[in-house]
Amino acid sequence: MRLLFTCGGTAGHINPAVALARMFQARNERCEVLFVGAKGGMEERLVPKEGFPLETVTISSFRRSLGPAAIRHNLKTLHDLSVSRREADAILDRFQPDLVVGTGGYASYPVVKAAALRGIPTAVHESNAVPGLTTRRLAKVVDRVMVGYEESRAHYERPERVIVTGTPVRGAFFEKTREEARAALGITDDRPLLLSYWGSLGAEVMNGHMTDFLRREAAAGAPFRHIHGAGRNYEAMCQSLADVTLPDGVELREYIYDMPTVMRAADLVLCRAGASTLAEVSALALPAVIVPSPNVTNHHQEHNAAVLGDKGAAVVLPEPTCSGAVLYRTARDLLADPARRRAMSQEMALLGIPDAAEHIYATLIGLIRP
Repeated sequence: MRLLFTCGGTAGHINPAVALARMFQARNERCEVLFVGAKGGMEERLVPKEGFPLETVTISSFRRSLGPAAIRHNLKTLHDLSVSRREADAILDRFQPDLVVGTGGYASYPVVKAAALRGIPTAVHESNAVPGLTTRRLAKVVDRVMVGYEESRAHYERPERVIVTGTPVRGAFFEKTREEARAALGITDDRPLLLSYWGSLGAEVMNGHMTDFLRREAAAGAPFRHIHGAGRNYEAMCQSLADVTLPDGVELREYIYDMPTVMRAADLVLCRAGASTLAEVSALALPAVIVPSPNVTNHHQEHNAAVLGDKGAAVVLPEPTCSGAVLYRTARDLLADPARRRAMSQEMALLGIPDAAEHIYATLIGLIRP
């Protein structure tokens, strides 16, 4: 069996494909996997790190602007499309896949379309609530479209070809119970745990708010436990908080390497609305305060957050109205209200699909010709 996964641009597109590739190889002997991404994309770093071979095509985005720079960029993109078609055909000639699966990113378009034109079984998975341009165009030619939310069906011309599978979540998120996770973190008291972290898009703005948040938390004597992942803003946050002694139970980390354990132990999450993040939160039925990034194409994160917010599973705060004070009051009040968190958790559980990978695996296996 030969499987080709094509994805890239963000970890949210790459991680689901990696999870599926591992599942296929674990269950099928002599299963050969190839990844195809875009030249210059983060997939060039992430996919080889996961141990999978990667080939690339020359492809880039279209910009929604009539400015001179955008026009020049789009003309180059049109040229790259013709190049990527030839590159995709060459990859298919060499690898001869039994199935081609796109999980998002511009590289998916030329590869999946070329495979569909050859009659190779094809599928795409869209993690976001509203499909992007690539998925909308490929939905017309692939054998199956898999989506994360029931609400997503309405955005496709042929909803009968759309299957709600959810978005794959790594098995590590389910290995521990809440009690085991808290014990692993050395938590011995009954204070609830807040987890907060932001993606790279707009993280500097939100981490600026979190600096104020941590000051307020320290002044209040740490009424709850808190782990914050600052990412690339870690040094700047440390400098800004040099005059503050963070109390016991409040941690400022550069990266949260043990995210499955921390998330499992948490009682509330402050986060962006990336599809993979929301899949993890909903799979664990974890109440959330979500601040969608306004810097994402087609307002994907705002649409993703609305699915959870409209059901009462999360509190959604627009970034322009955010501040350290607003975030702190919102988190403090929720952590002091177990009944509301339980209600949010119940709604979140209805949205989560913990066995999404199983649904996707069954769908894809059904496409492979004997």
